[in-house]
Amino acid sequence: MFSADDETFMRRALELAVMAMNHATPNPRVGCVLVRDGEIIAEGFTQRPGEQHAESHAIKNARSKGINLDGATAYVTLEPCNHFGKTPPCTEALISAGIQRVVTAMEDPNPMVGGTGHTRLRDSGIDVRVGLLSHDALELNIGFVKRMTTGLPWVRCKVAASMDGRTGLANGESQWITGDEARRDGHRWRARACAVLTGSGTIRHDNPQMTVRGVTTVLPLRQPLRVVFDHLGELSPAAKVLQGGALVYCSDRMPVGLPDNVEVVRLPDTRQVGKIDLPAALQDLGARGVNELHVEAGARLMGPMVQAGLVDELLVYLAPKLLGRDAREMFSFAAPEKLADAMQFDLHDVARLGDDVRIMMRAK
Repeated sequence: MFSADDETFMRRALELAVMAMNHATPNPRVGCVLVRDGEIIAEGFTQRPGEQHAESHAIKNARSKGINLDGATAYVTLEPCNHFGKTPPCTEALISAGIQRVVTAMEDPNPMVGGTGHTRLRDSGIDVRVGLLSHDALELNIGFVKRMTTGLPWVRCKVAASMDGRTGLANGESQWITGDEARRDGHRWRARACAVLTGSGTIRHDNPQMTVRGVTTVLPLRQPLRVVFDHLGELSPAAKVLQGGALVYCSDRMPVGLPDNVEVVRLPDTRQVGKIDLPAALQDLGARGVNELHVEAGARLMGPMVQAGLVDELLVYLAPKLLGRDAREMFSFAAPEKLADAMQFDLHDVARLGDDVRIMMRAK
């Protein structure tokens, strides 16, 4: 069904989609390659929200060079949209350009598209082939796919720890457990996220900015939405994470005196007095267009999130150090009565970063 050339051109389209990694949200990251007579004649990738999608971007680049696209093949990492949103349908752009063949990696999970783009192209006489390197395309947009199918963001918890699973000393000192390369990698994961989340306890101990720093991006850097869970309602107006705007979820008690550009949402958990309704908070973030939620928080927030089955992925950085039994733990929750009842994860990836190791695990 697909040739070696098809795979080569789709791999290039996937490389282009990566260029949209840090700015496409809430849209998917998509790449497009236009080919004729075995040669690439134009390329494109998703621009900022409200601007061109990958297909239109590639077509524009071709026309700027005076290239006629009649009879060309388009390789696209996601099904072209077939509806009017902030931009016109990509299907119509491809049809108008004279494209004869379209190869896509996967169908769009967005209910507004969901196969209608492929149908529209076929109805216009275009040869459409679907499913080339679909796994690679899914990995690029795993958060978008989850939000479109469940309404929830893909939740990734990042933690840096010693080899004995400790994130800091008992006195609170935690900077820095891992080395420079691991910390730079952590910022790259922040940059791709739509939102970064921390808890009021982490703010009280470390007062982090939770911003992206030291990351080179294709388009000017977009800072993710900063989100805080403050179940005690004691967040300080001077907290660094609030500077420049943030979204705060609280429980029964609301924080007071926060800056005007900070939105506060009250979501008390009726089952646990004084706690935030975590599933409701994730549902609200999904409704706001958050595809990927990057969590950097303490054990008392990440533990309950993991135990409740709300975490999709763990990003664990381990340093070749030992901190001992009194140091701070990674996750705080009650131990199971039997080892067979332990929470299970699939090992997804392992990488060495300087002297540290990054382990990626996904919930079963």
